[in-house]
Formats: sequence, structure tokens, C-alpha cells
Amino acid sequence: MASVKVKFRPSTVEGGMGSVYFQVIQNRVVRQIGTGYRLYSNEWDDGSSMPAELGEGEARADEVHGIGEDIRREKALLDNVVASLDSHGPYTADMVVHSYHRQDASLSFSVFMNGVIAKLRKQGRMRTAETYDSALRSFMEFRNQVDVTLDAMNSNLIVHYEAYLKKRGLKKNTISFYMRILRATYNRAVDSGLTSQANPFDNVYTGVDKTVKHALPFGLVKRMKDIDLTSDSSLEFARDMFLFSFYTRGMSFLDMAYLDRDSIQNGVLSYRRRKTGQTLYIKWEPCMQDIVDKYPGAENGRLLPIIKRSNNERRQYESALHLVNHKLKEVGAMIGVTSGLTMYVARHSWACAANSQDIPLGVISEGMGHDSENTTRLYLASLDNSVVDTANGMILHKL
Repeated sequence: MASVKVKFRPSTVEGGMGSVYFQVIQNRVVRQIGTGYRLYSNEWDDGSSMPAELGEGEARADEVHGIGEDIRREKALLDNVVASLDSHGPYTADMVVHSYHRQDASLSFSVFMNGVIAKLRKQGRMRTAETYDSALRSFMEFRNQVDVTLDAMNSNLIVHYEAYLKKRGLKKNTISFYMRILRATYNRAVDSGLTSQANPFDNVYTGVDKTVKHALPFGLVKRMKDIDLTSDSSLEFARDMFLFSFYTRGMSFLDMAYLDRDSIQNGVLSYRRRKTGQTLYIKWEPCMQDIVDKYPGAENGRLLPIIKRSNNERRQYESALHLVNHKLKEVGAMIGVTSGLTMYVARHSWACAANSQDIPLGVISEGMGHDSENTTRLYLASLDNSVVDTANGMILHKL
């Protein structure tokens, strides 16, 4: 059996980043396969021949951990290639390298998808990698962790997977979300020539249902602002984060979490939307400053204390969002909101408030960072009908 090892080649430049590669040895012939990953010398553990597990607070701790996970996946793929070649008779080191790069159709769907996830991480598309990983975990739970080859991905299997998700109580859009990710992965394999197109997703739903958007009328936003929550700091923090989002034209909680103190320059707040990459500029108002003054930023330079440490940032963000949304439901009950109040409602509320003030659609679109007025038109059209009913009632009352 061929030997597969993970190796690290330090940089020849002092303080530079070295490279990680796989070493394949078969019949004394040595071949190397680059991984594309680069690390500093202190980020490599010679004992385990893997990226080091850095402690909390150390720079790049999350990134190095992710690289380690990806390298383990890639090595598992290589080990599977070797095992497959072993079962078919004599082979060379070059055949191992060729089969690894080709990733032929005999490889499992999960191995191929893990390779896609690894590439997404290399490209810095961490959020997309997380969603792909979530979809793969769901599919493998359905399969009871029994893998399936690319050629075995057929319509019957996918229809049964859809039925499994429905039985678990998942909503239609969530099921479609998983299906679209799996379909995109499968199509990558087809485009790479690893399997023929069998259209296994033709008989399941992969669209997006229009959902009812909830928005708070301006009066309820004001009531929320005026309510005294000083006796419960967690409720007060949740309310203030909602208001900050509303003040900043519906800024997402994710973008709020990554704001730095130097995001404010010459009375203007600038930030880059992590969802679209678009840069937005917002005049810095006293009400925004009031919230920032109430919650001094963390030591890592963040404007708001959502992400307080430089490691495990994604986990901190998700934990904070979960807690804030949980507390917002309590705040909502205090002001008479029966539907679930979440941070995302702040974005809809700003759009609704702007629309009710006869602000031109193009201005609202630009303010929210939409790529077109059509997006904003659909956005406003999907607001809860109660908003329209309220507006109509006001008009009729004036007759």
C-alpha cells in the first residue's frame, strides 16, 4: 500500500509562510501533491504532522483550525484513492496522484462534497462552506452515515430524502435550501466529468416560496425605544441592538458584529455588506452614538460588544444572535407584538417606515443596499398585510 503523509515546508524567507503538501510514496518512488494552504512555522505541529491547535486569543486560531479540518478531509480522500487502487492490483505513485486529481466517479458523494467544502474554505468563502457542510450533515443523517457513489445519486434517492426532511418538520424553503446545495454539488461533479447527468433533483422542490415579512409600525418602534429595561441588561441589550439596526437603515446583525471603531470617519459610518460585498455609507447620528456610548466596544477593536475576542468569531456571532433574538421575543411581548420579533424585523421595519413617508423607491433601494429597485419592490410587496391595512385605516379615518 502506498504511504500518504502530510508535510510542511517552511518558508525560506524569515517570518514568511510555509506550504503544506502531501507526500505519496509507492515502491520507493516519491511524489508530492500541493494543498494550496500556507501556514507560519508556529502554526504547524511536527508531532502530529498537522496544523497546530492554537489557544484562545491567538491570531488566526479559527482559520488554522479550519485548515486542519480541510487537510484531514483531503487526506481521507487520498487514503480512499489508495485503498481503491490497492483493490485493483499493481499501481504507481503517479497513478495515485492522477486518481486524486481526477476524483473519478467511483468516489463517494460525501468525499467529493467535502472536497468542494475544502475549496470554498481555501477561497475564504467561510459562510458558504458552513452551509454546504450543514447540508452534507443532513444528507448523511438521512443515509444513516452510509455513503453513496456519485453514480448512485438518482431521483428515487432524492425524493426519499425530501420525504425524510418533511417528516422531520422542516419548512418548504429550508428543504429547498438543502436541495439546491446538493444539486449544485452534484452539477459540479457532472461538469468535472465524474458522472453523467441523471437529473436526480427534477422531482423535488428547489424553488423559493414567498414568505410573509413582518414589520413593526413606527409607533411600536417608538414604544420599544421608550420602554424602561434598565432592570434587565440582556433585554436592554437586545432592544438596543434592534434599534441600532433600525437607525442604520436595517443593517444586518452580522454586519453590526464586524463593525470596527474606525468604521466611523468624519461623521460617516461606512461598512461593506458581507452578503453582497457592497459598501454603504450612513450619516452618523446622535442616536447611534448613544448606543455605542452605552456599550463600550471589545478589546479587539469592534464597535459593538457582539464579537469580543479574536478567536471563534463565528461562534460568538451565532451565540449572540441566538440570545438577542430570544430576548427580543420577550421585548415584543411587552409592547404587544404577538408574532416572533427578531433582528431581521428591524430591516423590514425601516423599509416600511421609509415607504410610508413617501421616500422614492430608488432611495430606499440604495439605502438598503439592494442591487436593484425590483428587489426592493418585491421586498416591500412581501410585507405583512397588516401594514397595508393600518395605512388604509389611517386614510379612511381622515375622510
